[in-house]
Amino acid sequence: MELILPFAISFAITVSIMPFFIGYFNYKKIGQTTREDGPKWHEVKTGTPTMGGTVFVAAILITLGLSASFMGLLDGTIWMLLLTFLLFGGIGFVDDFISIFKKRNEGLTVKQKFVSQLVFSGLIILVGYLSKLTIALPLVFFQIENVVLLAVFAFIWITGFSNAVNLTDGLDGLATGLNIIAYGAYFTLAMQAHKTSLALACLIVVGALIGFIIYNKKPAKIFMGDVGSLALGAGLAVISIILNNPWSLLIIGLVFVIETASVMLQVWSFKTRGKRIFKMSPIHHHFEMSGWSETKVVIVFWATGLLAACIALTIF
Repeated sequence: MELILPFAISFAITVSIMPFFIGYFNYKKIGQTTREDGPKWHEVKTGTPTMGGTVFVAAILITLGLSASFMGLLDGTIWMLLLTFLLFGGIGFVDDFISIFKKRNEGLTVKQKFVSQLVFSGLIILVGYLSKLTIALPLVFFQIENVVLLAVFAFIWITGFSNAVNLTDGLDGLATGLNIIAYGAYFTLAMQAHKTSLALACLIVVGALIGFIIYNKKPAKIFMGDVGSLALGAGLAVISIILNNPWSLLIIGLVFVIETASVMLQVWSFKTRGKRIFKMSPIHHHFEMSGWSETKVVIVFWATGLLAACIALTIF
């Protein structure tokens, strides 16, 4: 029951501040610039306020930091997650800011993002190591505990899933709903593992996202932007690492994996064969191009994510 109050606080902060954030962006006429190669019917979304992740990431950081302090749970797990949301949210914030300021869909260069994600992933693992958290990479017959190898894996894992959530954030409410499901699943796993601080963090994220989806569901009044998607994806990866069960994210985050795989396959096919596998990638656009409504795509993908999370909970 003591976890309910932080959940409610993160929800309240997000749901109460978001209207002012949306109003300010509308007043300044600051909004999303849709992809030039994206679906033509998405052009109506041009001008919709973005960077909504700034509000819920701030709500998560404030609520998690204060709640953990009052509850005596300010341990290595909390510091790792605070750092994750702060740093990866920071990358996204700068990326979004450049995109909006220059009125283009691209912000930071690929190299700038890569270096930032590399350095920040290393810092996050270093904090866990210095906090004496037991972090290991389980394989079939043994587990890896070497800090250097763990750092390399963490970079790949954290960077990969932060970008995977970012790719998925292309339809109203899609990424938000999937993250509510994923963090909800990890809340359950954390409670089963008696990791109260981790469960607290997961529930606070869920609370903030429920507050956000009120404004992000179709028709979206605001998008989360990279500041939200990069932070959420990195957070999932770090949580799976803290649980010493990173492979669980391949199932819980199945839709994110499929979305990323569709992009990789599309690029590979076009470069090697000169042909596209999908009508458009990420794959949610393929279904749109095939005649599915945006609402249908989102509901089916949410259902897939929920089914995958339920399967993961029975396995792990």
